[in-house]
Amino acid sequence: MKAEKIDHICIAVKDLAQAKKIYEETLGLELSTEYVAENEKIKVARYYIGEVALELMESTTPDGEVSKFIRRQGEGVFLVSYKVADVTAGLKELQDKGIKTIDQEPRSLMGSRYAFIQPPSEMCGVLTEIIDGDFNPDE
Repeated sequence: MKAEKIDHICIAVKDLAQAKKIYEETLGLELSTEYVAENEKIKVARYYIGEVALELMESTTPDGEVSKFIRRQGEGVFLVSYKVADVTAGLKELQDKGIKTIDQEPRSLMGSRYAFIQPPSEMCGVLTEIIDGDFNPDE
């Protein structure tokens, strides 16, 4: 498996509306899309800087992973996602190498398949995602 590029970086925020205002006013970013991912318990604002997406993520529930992260560490970088050719093959290769993964099979969301590598034991404390497909908020 080879990472082809950084697909997106997610930043956990307490207040999505306030975070959007900060990123738009400070960095001049323009909102690409905003969506809710019910299964992931998040609201997301997505921006593109070149080919890389920046996602600001607010939890929709107190028991969501983003809420837990903010309670442990405060707001900040939640995960880095790397584009790969095939998530299924990538997961198998990682597992064959003894790398711990959160997912045994890829998950699906909005036209992409993705899976998580287990932090902090494997990726220097950063939640790492591998993803294939193209993001489509209409799916």
